[in-house]
Amino acid sequence: MGKNKIARFEENLTFSNVVQPTYTELALTGLPLKGKWNSDQFHRDAPLVLELGCGGGEYTVGLAQLAPEKNYVGVDIKGARLWRGAKFAREQGLENVAFLRTHVDHLLKCFGTHEVDEIWLTFSDPQIGKARKRLTSPLFLARYKEVLKPGGIIHLKTDSPILYEYTQEQIAEYGLPVFEQSADVYTDLVDRVPEEEQAVLNIRTYYEKRWLSEGRKIHYVRFGVEGFK
Repeated sequence: MGKNKIARFEENLTFSNVVQPTYTELALTGLPLKGKWNSDQFHRDAPLVLELGCGGGEYTVGLAQLAPEKNYVGVDIKGARLWRGAKFAREQGLENVAFLRTHVDHLLKCFGTHEVDEIWLTFSDPQIGKARKRLTSPLFLARYKEVLKPGGIIHLKTDSPILYEYTQEQIAEYGLPVFEQSADVYTDLVDRVPEEEQAVLNIRTYYEKRWLSEGRKIHYVRFGVEGFK
């Protein structure tokens, strides 16, 4: 393991905005913050928004800067990646941002029933050949329905046509409500939505900028899980 990774892991332990449960803790009792993120982590009542598979936290932090009235939690298993977002949030004095180092499979052990208002899936792994592991598979949709409040929203932003089309198939299969969608965000969507939404969709991570420079299209769909069974 490189020295930089070790240093980042050690620094994460000193960050109050990084939560790192052990596998044993989750297996035996679940995360103590479950159902208490607003009261015990953010110390205020506000809409709670998750980014699953947040990587370096660029989107989590970008969202938090645009909407300081909401609380944000970026979730990823890679501690060295989380360090970037956590450190930047601390340096910028962003008190509405936290990071959770765990696998997304542990979602129900970390968040309470109807605790979450929105979920962002930004450039998730399309899991070629492993549909069950995709973050919009029925397995995950069932988990989202449990943690989301009634009327809660899921945002998918991806460069993968496979994941985008698969998500549309799941939406159709289960009759889920769709609030917005586009196969090419920056061509036919950004300019026709409200200014506040434009700013959100215009957040671009390092990798998204690179993919755009390669000519890839960015897909987006905003939908709910009401009626999912």
